[in-house]
Amino acid sequence: MTTLTNIAVAGSIMTGLGVLLAGLLALANRYFYVFEDPRINAVEDLLPRNNCGACGTAGCRAFAEAVVQGSLDPGVCTVCSPDEREVIANFLGVAVGEHEQRVARLACAGGKHVARMRAHYDGLISCRAAHLVAGGGKGCTWGCLGFGDCETVCDFAAIHMDAHGLPQVVDDLCTACGDCVEVCPRQLFSLHPISHHLWVACNNQGFGPEEEAQCDVICNACGRCAVDAPGAVTIVNHLAVVDYSRNDQATRTAIERCPTGAIVWLDREHGLVKGSQARKIVRHEPLATGGRA
Repeated sequence: MTTLTNIAVAGSIMTGLGVLLAGLLALANRYFYVFEDPRINAVEDLLPRNNCGACGTAGCRAFAEAVVQGSLDPGVCTVCSPDEREVIANFLGVAVGEHEQRVARLACAGGKHVARMRAHYDGLISCRAAHLVAGGGKGCTWGCLGFGDCETVCDFAAIHMDAHGLPQVVDDLCTACGDCVEVCPRQLFSLHPISHHLWVACNNQGFGPEEEAQCDVICNACGRCAVDAPGAVTIVNHLAVVDYSRNDQATRTAIERCPTGAIVWLDREHGLVKGSQARKIVRHEPLATGGRA
């Protein structure tokens, strides 16, 4: 009887403890309950759900919360199509908002057929690794190394390496997540509104015949672009720099007399456009390499 009594007492205690804890949980749920607007789930379902972070939030869930709360408008998600943003706005009864798509731009045009290699890099196939080993062997110490780290980290297939080992950005797929910006060891990528048509496809800040000998499409700081588009283009550290507040159709004159084609016009319909006086690039095979690194 003693054993049975002990079991009964233990069972009663455990039952009472369970009831007490359940009551405490019920009270905690009542007093600490945080209401979550059911519209958040609905908006999240209407988003791409790729969590790219281009909207400035931690992901699509956080963006849905901000849109429902009214701190962001649906137009901030430039990854959505205009129709998708309109659906979200109509669902919430708010204005879509006007926000321009941003895309990644590469400040280099020095592929293997126009940029010289002073040594052959033999190591881990990575721009970051090559950058640590004598700069990767490229003659231009500012130029793209071409091992495709940016292509690897892009989760949206918006970057591919062309036949000359140079990254190409597909504007329609780019979400402006910034991963390519972070991974590039030479800081050649930056994010720009898609309306920024005038672009300097070079980041070389050296000067002189030795620098020019390393790449056929280098900005040689001749200053013709600055003369032809005063105020819109200036020469800083031997490199053409664009004032994007002046980046309109009138500034297209800046590309016309560029002898190397380093400053270009990016056109949605016609692609990359060089000036009439830019030297023609007819070589397709890689340039010879000097040695090993």
